[in-house]
Amino acid sequence: MSKKRILIVEDEPSLVFTLRDTLENEGYDVAIVENGNDALAKIPEFQPDLMLLDIMLPGMSGFEVCKQVRDMKMNFPIIMLTARDQEIDKVTGLNIGADDYMTKPFGVKELLARIQARLRRINTYSKPGPIDVVNIGEVRIQLNESKVYRPDKEIELTTREVELIRFLVANSNEPVSRDTLLEHVWRYEYSTNTRTVDVHISKLRSKIEMHPDDPRYLVTLHGVGYMMKMP
Repeated sequence: MSKKRILIVEDEPSLVFTLRDTLENEGYDVAIVENGNDALAKIPEFQPDLMLLDIMLPGMSGFEVCKQVRDMKMNFPIIMLTARDQEIDKVTGLNIGADDYMTKPFGVKELLARIQARLRRINTYSKPGPIDVVNIGEVRIQLNESKVYRPDKEIELTTREVELIRFLVANSNEPVSRDTLLEHVWRYEYSTNTRTVDVHISKLRSKIEMHPDDPRYLVTLHGVGYMMKMP
């Protein structure tokens, strides 16, 4: 089995050394770049399975790198690294296509767990699943293409959003708590940040609901969690 490739975009030498050493010892193929322009140039050559992306880079920010990667329709997981524990940074990253984030300083064991979780899900997406197409009203969700087809536009889904839809549809018309979503979609029990779930649900709702401020299908159950209403 070929090694999984991880591209590290980071300009802090001590952190780069630690990440490279840790990931190579875990059997990953690692490439390092120090800025956003080099990252965008490296991607076609290296073809990463996952990218660790610092937000505060010289020149082009990690946010801009992430946005350009998603604009180019590249769907490998992106874990953003930030030294600032500010919710707006995390929300911005998630909204432009990042799959996860970690605040410095972080533990390498937690980082490895999140990397492994992201890569496991990519393997899952590459296999045909029992649910490929979901129709809700005028909207068709093509999960095997990671796309939403609406009368007014076509929208890309992130890998996390695909998994959220799969889980919610599999449990349609039943209440699903935030803790359940954290356990089954995020798969790391040590996370208690239910705000992460809310941010993703809000972003997903804006894609699949024609009127997200008055949702008909992906509804909030106050004090409980969420429900996907299906015919």
